[in-house]
Amino acid sequence: MTDRHETESDAGNWHKLDELPEEGRVQTVVVDGRPLAVTRCAGRLGALDNHCPHQGGPLGEGSIENGWLRCPWHGYDYNPTTGRPPEGFDDAPVSYEVEEREDGAYVALPQKTERPRSVSDVMVETLVSWGVDTVFGMVGHSNLGFADAVRRAEERGEMRYIGIRHEGAGSFAASAYGKLTGRPAICLGIAGPGSTNMLTGLYDARLDGAPVLAVSGQVPSTVLGRGAFQDVDLSAVFRDVALSTVTVHAGSDHAELTGKAVKHAVDGRGVAHLVLPDEVQEQPSGAPAGAPTGRQAARAVAPPAAETEAALERLRSAARPVIVAGDGARAAQREVTALAERLGAPVLTTFRAKGLVPDHHPLGAGVLGRSGTPVASWLMNEADLLLVVGASFSNHTGIAPYKPIIQIDDTPEAIGRFTGVDVGLLGDATVTLTSLLDRLGDPVKATDQREDVAARWAIWRAEKARRARDDRGQGLSSAAVFEALTRHCPTDAVMTVDVGNHAYSFGRYFESSGQPVLMSGYLGSIGFGYPAAMGAWAAAPDRPVVAVTGDGGFGQYLAEVTTAVQHGIPVKHVLLDNRSLGKISKEQLAGDLPVWNTSLVNPDFAEYARSCGAVGLTARTAAELDDAMRELFAADGPALLHLHTDPVLV
Repeated sequence: MTDRHETESDAGNWHKLDELPEEGRVQTVVVDGRPLAVTRCAGRLGALDNHCPHQGGPLGEGSIENGWLRCPWHGYDYNPTTGRPPEGFDDAPVSYEVEEREDGAYVALPQKTERPRSVSDVMVETLVSWGVDTVFGMVGHSNLGFADAVRRAEERGEMRYIGIRHEGAGSFAASAYGKLTGRPAICLGIAGPGSTNMLTGLYDARLDGAPVLAVSGQVPSTVLGRGAFQDVDLSAVFRDVALSTVTVHAGSDHAELTGKAVKHAVDGRGVAHLVLPDEVQEQPSGAPAGAPTGRQAARAVAPPAAETEAALERLRSAARPVIVAGDGARAAQREVTALAERLGAPVLTTFRAKGLVPDHHPLGAGVLGRSGTPVASWLMNEADLLLVVGASFSNHTGIAPYKPIIQIDDTPEAIGRFTGVDVGLLGDATVTLTSLLDRLGDPVKATDQREDVAARWAIWRAEKARRARDDRGQGLSSAAVFEALTRHCPTDAVMTVDVGNHAYSFGRYFESSGQPVLMSGYLGSIGFGYPAAMGAWAAAPDRPVVAVTGDGGFGQYLAEVTTAVQHGIPVKHVLLDNRSLGKISKEQLAGDLPVWNTSLVNPDFAEYARSCGAVGLTARTAAELDDAMRELFAADGPALLHLHTDPVLV
């Protein structure tokens, strides 16, 4: 190894040491941004570079024994003032000249040199050029080089870093960001557990078609695959969840691999994964950043003419057509509404598309399926044609396969995925619906169903009002909670919902004014709600963000309240606490099983929120709901409303 124990000094660059060790002790200090191990041995002060030459661990955590500074990592000994190793060894930490003066001790440090542009800089600059601007992550020893490049981009105003408390929260937040915007955010973890912690949120993104870029630090290439600390074959681990998983090596085209990862995530609506060995991140690079110019194509394609004409013939002849809109129709909200009004056809939505047509619209019929309204199910049953736009035919939605169906989707495998359809239109929802509107013409046989929609809503609203008045003296009814939230929730809010009984109740009772709803759709992962709200805020910081969770889901990511406080994320959190995993209790009963091990011991969540620096509010009775909701939405910064609910009145 290279002999590094010559003293480095610069007489014009002296720095006063504010902290000095006692005799025979070592003290870690940071001077001019440099970590030093400062020693006092035999009355003489020494200052060494605070990095073990073997592994980089801090010498300042060691001790002086028999006149030698002992590295706590390996037991190697060094002269505490010169850094020289024992005879027979030629490696040593750098030492710096120290002077004791009347006004204190000073250390001479060399002038700082400008840090060279690195591989990580090239990658981050490429990400910025592709429009990636948000990172949710946890910084650690195996991603420090990449994290520092993100820090510099943040200082330039090009990126925003949100440090989370658990990598799983970071991946859920990135998934929510992708669902809302169609653009990828980054979730960042270290080697081993930091990366494996991200998997659940990444599976959520994969199954719901949200673009996400996962970046993993990795152990140094020299020990990769040899059983080193936190050595995990991350590409093997991520191969199922990711559209692509690539390890970036020293000789790689770093800009191209980075840009290609973003392209994979956006084009494939899923997860792309990059693995960065520790030493590659800091490798100097003069390569230019990559750019997306000419690398992306428009997705707005039209279906073939013959299929379009077949769909038009069915639409013209249907007496009671109904539109079923899924999350894939969100970008075509205006066209869905226009076609519905042209035909007088009700619009039913999947749960993920809740609010795509507001419930107060004369043709808005709410959510269809297990989380839905009897309004939607009645209208579907009376229909003689279903026009299904951007929906996946989940069994939770329950689109009737015995009805004639026209399906519009931009993904070939989605057409007729579970059962055959009468007409499949492969094309962009906006383009396809515009074509149908332009060519529909007259006459059409459709009956205006506005009166039916209004009549079914009147029946359902009367039933909701009755349920809202239910009170067994064991907490709030869900109907009362969501009746109040309907009145107080800002119409421009983005809403996130967790998994559990509260989600079913939200789907059927909350009347949307058009607020988009983000959820863990196909994965159905508990814990999604609160981290997703942080992702929604990052995607739309000028809009109110409302998280609706149960006590079970929120309990998985309690610590993220501190993340919201630290970064000023003004999540308004509606927490329904029934002191149990209520959905699991219902499933046990439905299976003729006893309710077992679903009860929970919960803290006072409002007090917990206050202890984190957020606003904490509580409501136990219907009489308290309005004031509590009013305070929640008037609060500055993150706020939590702890609602004590009846586990039966869902």
